[in-house]
Amino acid sequence: MISEDVLRASLGHHWGLHNARIEPHHGGMNSGTWFVTAGPRRWVAKAVDPDTLFDYAGGLAAAAVLDRPDLPTGAPERSRGGRLAVAADDVMLALLAWVPGDGIATDGPAEQRIIGTTLARAHAALHDADIPTADRFHWVDPAAGHLDVRDWVRPAVAAALTALDDLDPATLTWGPLHTDPAPEAFRLDPDTGICGLIDWSTAMRGPYLYDLASAVMYVGGSGNAGPLVEAYLAQGVLTRAETERGLLTLLRFRWAVQADYFARRIAAHDLTGIADHAENEKGLDDAHRGLAGIVSGSG
Repeated sequence: MISEDVLRASLGHHWGLHNARIEPHHGGMNSGTWFVTAGPRRWVAKAVDPDTLFDYAGGLAAAAVLDRPDLPTGAPERSRGGRLAVAADDVMLALLAWVPGDGIATDGPAEQRIIGTTLARAHAALHDADIPTADRFHWVDPAAGHLDVRDWVRPAVAAALTALDDLDPATLTWGPLHTDPAPEAFRLDPDTGICGLIDWSTAMRGPYLYDLASAVMYVGGSGNAGPLVEAYLAQGVLTRAETERGLLTLLRFRWAVQADYFARRIAAHDLTGIADHAENEKGLDDAHRGLAGIVSGSG
């Protein structure tokens, strides 16, 4: 990533923040992040590899479109030149609005309801948004070389893709996705009760069930996610019939996405955002268990 000196110079040149206080955040697996404070205002500076610029710029655009007082997204502050992200050495740098509160840290019923409600509200608000750079679901290649990192990975991923094809994603309700609505992306302000949704790191149009399945995965799977799903359905974005027809298939695919992601990182010896290889191995092992649970009916 970039040095603090380069970051400081970039903040001054592109955003006019010449004397800001900078603190490392270390909050992103695919990025470098820092807290930036100037007077009463606070931001998060986020640096990503330029190879991901197309996706990242689209994610920033989605955050900007969605952002509102009752659903803050950590939207980007445009640079003096009007850009959502700027070049800084060998990375692309964005300055994101600080969203008050804390990431949701438990999977209790109340927290699940907040996640489900907030995710559905984001989907509803973005439904008709025009994000020209958005990619189209999905991106997993069953022939990718990195799927050979373990004997089980390629067959499990291929089986999940077959199940997805059999479901026919085109028959589902589509719109702009968050793609990774982990609990920590939902920031709840205890003073106002407002919950934001941050970490819009890519732009993707796909089935809303993919995001819902991702949220379900993070709280322990379909057997533990009843309050989350019910809260989501209460907003009217998806019907119960569509959810019952497709959620488990999308959950299986979501675990396949995790297997693909960590297999790629392991094959590339990618330690971005983590301390050592063990974290990549854990991510892959979690995907293995998740896929096995879906197949056995316990997921």
